[in-house]
Amino acid sequence: MQVMKWSVIALAVAAGSTQMAFASSQSESKGFLEDSTFNIFNRMLYLNRDFKNGADSSTDDYNSKENGYIEEAGLGIRLMYESGFTQGTVGVGFDAHSLSSIKLDSGRGRTGTGQFANDSDGRGEDTQTEVGGAIKFRISDTVLKYGNQIVGSPVFSTDDARILPEVATGTYLVSNEIEGLELSAGRFTAISRQTATGRDTRELTEANIVGASYSFTDNFSGAIHASDVEDHFKKQYINLNYNLPLADTQALNFDFNGYRTKDDGQALSGETDNKIWSLAAAYSLGAHTFTVAHQRSSGDTAYNYGIDGGGTIWLGNSVQISDFDRKDERSWQARYDLNMAEYGVPGLSFMARYITGDNIDNGVNNEEGEENEFNFETKYVIQDGAAKDLSFRVRSAIYRANSAQNGYSADLNDLRLIVEYPLSVL
Repeated sequence: MQVMKWSVIALAVAAGSTQMAFASSQSESKGFLEDSTFNIFNRMLYLNRDFKNGADSSTDDYNSKENGYIEEAGLGIRLMYESGFTQGTVGVGFDAHSLSSIKLDSGRGRTGTGQFANDSDGRGEDTQTEVGGAIKFRISDTVLKYGNQIVGSPVFSTDDARILPEVATGTYLVSNEIEGLELSAGRFTAISRQTATGRDTRELTEANIVGASYSFTDNFSGAIHASDVEDHFKKQYINLNYNLPLADTQALNFDFNGYRTKDDGQALSGETDNKIWSLAAAYSLGAHTFTVAHQRSSGDTAYNYGIDGGGTIWLGNSVQISDFDRKDERSWQARYDLNMAEYGVPGLSFMARYITGDNIDNGVNNEEGEENEFNFETKYVIQDGAAKDLSFRVRSAIYRANSAQNGYSADLNDLRLIVEYPLSVL
């Protein structure tokens, strides 16, 4: 995420010098088939969420908790084909995907983990498959894609927190004509949930996005993005990131993210008037990284997202359970990361963090809402051999809130076991 502010003259000079110094991606194209890739990505996820203090469906969005918990396991298989581009001034290509889910364990009273759609009896579907594709064109270092695609923009980001990702339908343009500068623009007319095979299960009408990112130096970058989601809201985003090397094994990093969101048209996502920002500072020392972050929300409502993708919250304190983005909320985070490669175990890592939020205005008897979350995560990635890149990951969360905040989210313990295995076929 980076942004620039250059004069028109400076841009023209840079564009000319860049084009002379570097060959474009399209000029180096080897062909439609020659540059093709075919990858298979497998993800197994077991999720257990234990609701505390007698929580039931009235205190949470999940739809089935007669037993006081939800628990399901599933396997997601993604077949991803990306062609190269035909040679010539304008290259043409095609991408295709198949996304399949297989239920490994579930049951009535335990559904609602967001991995499967439910059948008419309230049971998770045994299998589901969605297929899609997109045609793409490339001129020089600019790519235009139309069709079904996974998108990662700060103002329109498809979610990938379960066994399968959300998929958007639309047109997306990304240009990298100038070194260090990326320009993007898109128009999306549909987005499907992770548990659905339909084209537009979020009922999106139209979302238009633009963005620019720029690396001023190797250590300083920024970005600005904006979106207009028809009859829902308009959103603007800014990011600044600065890295300060201190020694060979030491560095400081500062990361600022901010959103401004205001309802628009029919306001189908509800009244929205929010400003929210986060600032994180991370100190790395060899295998160790220590991070502190502060996040603050202001305005008449909480931050609003979802119709523009379940991943559209690029903020420092958006974590496993809570986003800490409620009306007037202030939150602080302390985090520690350990990379065991420095101690002779490459591929093994640990993370622990604690986030606390207060000053939440939920309109509950003038009582200030408060919430706290502790996360622990460990991951191991096999480094070589036949199972290279096979990874095992454990994510644990403990979430607690006071009575004023419990109406928004129940107290819970969340455990996730994740196994991922990427395979490159072509």
